[in-house]
Amino acid sequence: MTAVQLRTELFREMSPLLDNETAMMKVIAYLKKLVIIQARQANSSLREGWADAAKQAHEDGADRLMFDEVFAEETLEDWQW
Repeated sequence: MTAVQLRTELFREMSPLLDNETAMMKVIAYLKKLVIIQARQANSSLREGWADAAKQAHEDGADRLMFDEVFAEETLEDWQW
């Protein structure tokens, strides 16, 4: 089914509930939960493989700093934490 067909089917199935405020509140609450779950799943898939890539970069030595020091005259004692 296309997105338009699915949307039409969704509204057709919901039409008997439109007159029942309690039922509509339950549907809205369920849909909000569904959106949260879907967002979490999408975010977790974005980070798949990061740990392995970081481990491989460390093994290859690719995770070292590009510059040893920014300013040679700076020391950690000069910094305020």
